Amino acid sequence: MGMSIDSGHGSGREPRITLTHDEDGTWTARDPEVEVSAQGETRDEALENLDAVVDAIQNEVGREPTVEALRELGIDPGENTPGRVDLPDVLT
Repeated sequence: MGMSIDSGHGSGREPRITLTHDEDGTWTARDPEVEVSAQGETRDEALENLDAVVDAIQNEVGREPTVEALRELGIDPGENTPGRVDLPDVLT
């Protein structure tokens, strides 16, 4: 089992971030409030990766892909619509 560190700072509340040094040598940073985790080769990298994920979630970073970008990836936008229930064979 890896070592865990939390950033609760004795506040009596659930820690904002936990860091776990995994058996394979990597680090996992977890934010239980947002319910996301990120990994890195170092503590700093794991924390930076977690910051990026949390920022993307909280600030809704990103954009809808353009039709041109989808086609460049070999995706036909007309056949891939939101709410479609048919899963590709690899997912069934």
